[in-house]
Amino acid sequence: MKYRTASRMHQNKNQNIYKQHVPVLLNEVLQYFDPKPGESYLDLTAGYAGHAEAITERTGSLTSTTLVDRDSNAIAVLKETYGDTGPTLLHTDFLHASEQLLSEGKRFDMILADLGVSSPHLNEDTRGFSLQGQGPLDMRMDQEQSITAATILNTYKEQDLADLLKRYGEEPKARQIAAGIVQARPLTNASELATIASSAWPGHSRVHPATRTFQAIRIAVNDELGLLEKSLPLWMKLLNPGGRLAVISFHSLEDRIVKRAFKEACGSGYDAELVELTKRPVTASSNEIVTNPRARSAKLRVSQRK
Repeated sequence: MKYRTASRMHQNKNQNIYKQHVPVLLNEVLQYFDPKPGESYLDLTAGYAGHAEAITERTGSLTSTTLVDRDSNAIAVLKETYGDTGPTLLHTDFLHASEQLLSEGKRFDMILADLGVSSPHLNEDTRGFSLQGQGPLDMRMDQEQSITAATILNTYKEQDLADLLKRYGEEPKARQIAAGIVQARPLTNASELATIASSAWPGHSRVHPATRTFQAIRIAVNDELGLLEKSLPLWMKLLNPGGRLAVISFHSLEDRIVKRAFKEACGSGYDAELVELTKRPVTASSNEIVTNPRARSAKLRVSQRK
């Protein structure tokens, strides 16, 4: 199979990337999707094709597969992996991709959105996602957009920063951290931001005290919640009859949006669009968490079109 050969060649050239990235809840996604030969697949956050490779091995169909990512590094890897005769690749965010696919009349049997930050994002210091690094205050999923974490941290008013930290990070000490950010301007690297957030939580060690602050800034930079709210109804329209939609979220704000959208679409009347396959979110097994700690906070919800 041409894909397998290309994949092995790519792994030899970029082993570090593949070792860094492990798809979360893969077995669970495969269980609920139950991919069958010839079925079509849309991956809205394809990354380094961790889920896509396993699914397309079962469908045996690359030409009916569409892979989307807003990250130019991920798209470059996907192009190198699949070449010119594999799946359709779209370099854009999942909202614009969904709008484009709908306008083209496309429909799919399986749609996946893994909303988490990929391991390469966290491990590449220059991206600014990691609270352990010295990287620049970037945090952009799409390197072509203009707004960065530095833009927000160095230009927003103190009250606006506090509101952002409370709304997107659910940070109890949002006002204190916002004040520290304004006093320390201009901030230039992720380590400075982590230090400011940590200073608001002396002696706090269970979870890194800067986690909520970094989450909030990242969500704001990439408009993650706004894109998700606008995209979910489009994903439902992109499903074939019997098609399955799976969303993996990594924090409560995302999960609430997905839960609400699924409940509204499933409903209890004859006009319900979907049937909810997961009555409650599916979480990672203890074995997966040991081998992939990032899976600890992952929640999977799946619905099927009638």
